[in-house]
Amino acid sequence: MNQKSQLRIQLSATRRGARLARLLAERQLDEWGLPFEAATQIVAELASNAVLHGRVRGRDFRLELRRYDDDTLRIEVTDARGDRPPRLPDPGTELAENGRGLHIVAAYAHRWGVEEAPAGAKTVWAELAPEASAGVT
Repeated sequence: MNQKSQLRIQLSATRRGARLARLLAERQLDEWGLPFEAATQIVAELASNAVLHGRVRGRDFRLELRRYDDDTLRIEVTDARGDRPPRLPDPGTELAENGRGLHIVAAYAHRWGVEEAPAGAKTVWAELAPEASAGVT
């Protein structure tokens, strides 16, 4: 699978930066001609998590979108807190305040996960297969 196009941008680890991540993702996906509702929901959740749980004063977060030849979309959000990997909440605590966003990511994404990144950071990624995102616009 070859990469067709990419967006990579550094954003401030603030609520404004998280909102901007969603807006930029929506515009980029529209430019690429890809459905964007599911992808922008994922970007919104991952960017919000980067700001709320992955913030280190003075450090930004990074949003990366990768489009592949088969129109698979990979979304990556890298934040500064590699020591705080995201986890889905236990089934008995689904109504808790924390962790609901990851259920949204898991529902929309074909697959998702977490990887270590340089300088003690982490990257949370999600992939949308073309058939999975085609029905959601």
